Amino acid sequence: MNFDLRTADLEAINSATKYPSIPTYHQLGDRGSLTDAVTEFQGPVIGTEKVDGTNARVISLPDGSWLLGSREELLCAKGDLIGNPAQGIVAALREFANALTPVGDVVRVFYLEVYGGKITAASKQYTGDRAVGYRLFDMIALRDYEAVLAMPVPEISAWRESGGQPFLAEPELAAAAVRGGVELTPRLFTLDCADLPREIDTTREFLATHLPMTRSALDDGAAGRPEGIVLRTSDRSAIAKARFEDYDRTLRRRRPAAG
Repeated sequence: MNFDLRTADLEAINSATKYPSIPTYHQLGDRGSLTDAVTEFQGPVIGTEKVDGTNARVISLPDGSWLLGSREELLCAKGDLIGNPAQGIVAALREFANALTPVGDVVRVFYLEVYGGKITAASKQYTGDRAVGYRLFDMIALRDYEAVLAMPVPEISAWRESGGQPFLAEPELAAAAVRGGVELTPRLFTLDCADLPREIDTTREFLATHLPMTRSALDDGAAGRPEGIVLRTSDRSAIAKARFEDYDRTLRRRRPAAG
């Protein structure tokens, strides 16, 4: 094991561990409206709640150290007395990161949604008492980290956005959540890809049927309106998001034209 955070290229680590862009289930068109083209899935599809918070990373490193990051930047390292307070990520996740135990010669990245408090305008949907919570929604286990981190940063970015990151399949992700003592984003259903809706209006109805209220409320004062559903295969070879807001916007714009 040769990894040493003190001499590591932090810019390369940051790029290699960012969460990649996730497509919408119906593809986006002009001015944020959805088109009729859908993301295609094969076999069983798992539906999970998409929580409206801030995307965060806990990067567990082979030398026993860790880094905390937002979607775009690193915020804190193990041993730092002061971390970047942006979006409350360090305050929410430092204790979780400290409790992690390194697992072999591998870089593990836990992707979590930190939500509630005053993190986003939607926080009131999850808490009436400004409570803060977090849920695990994805994870990678990077074993060939030396080769990846040796690449120029633009190449790392291209590797990441083209699906190079080794995400855990659903069973391994669930097992990692148990070991880490962290809750997954709520699992809503598993159904065959043939049962997914393909029209804009029926997809909006599908969202309301399967997620009428958030399942991630932090207290009884939560208003409860959910953000949407993430669709994914068990091996995570295909993934897409479907947000209520996108479907409502698209349907509002289509109604006058239909008349």
